Amino acid sequence: MKIRKTDDGSSTIWSDQYQETYHSTFGAVTESNHVFIEAGFKQVKINPVYIFEMGFGTGLNALLTFKAAQINHLNIVYHAIERHPVSGNLIEKFAVEPELEQTFNKIHEIEWNKEVAISSIFTLKKIQNDLTIWNPENLYHLVYFDAFSPEIQPELWAQEIFEKIYQMLFPEGIITTYCAKGIVRRNMIAAGFKVERLPGPPGKREMLRAVK
Repeated sequence: MKIRKTDDGSSTIWSDQYQETYHSTFGAVTESNHVFIEAGFKQVKINPVYIFEMGFGTGLNALLTFKAAQINHLNIVYHAIERHPVSGNLIEKFAVEPELEQTFNKIHEIEWNKEVAISSIFTLKKIQNDLTIWNPENLYHLVYFDAFSPEIQPELWAQEIFEKIYQMLFPEGIITTYCAKGIVRRNMIAAGFKVERLPGPPGKREMLRAVK
């Protein structure tokens, strides 16, 4: 895996295994803020907020959620699942905003599969597992669905996965994703979600947000 600079100056990682970047080359931070913070996090009107992320990756979505939680004075319980954690050597070279660097390091230093308070407002649990076989133990208000594309990981975009996520959400719970493919939208609807298309981040015409 290699670190790549994106168009907004932020970094992402290129995966040789999946032949894709973890975030958009048009702007990693821009995409995460658009898809997950603006379309997801800011739509949840409750405190504390329980969030589940499919695809922890570089930890960027968790980091930007921490930043948004500070600004909005919210308490967060954040659980993220990742089958193949990024190596520590690569994370050490990953660039983030200087004021978030200490939190970013803490996010990556904590143990896997253990819930840890990384600040007074943010509790994190990184789950090393495969979503297709993992059994959830909590309910969530919000799901960030940030798997690799359906062409690369079709098993993660199947109707059965969205049925599992539907059961993981509180009533009125939200799931957001950068992907707007027709098959993904149809699988979400078949799982019981009310789905809407939204304008996508730079480089993408549309994205999806769904509500239980």
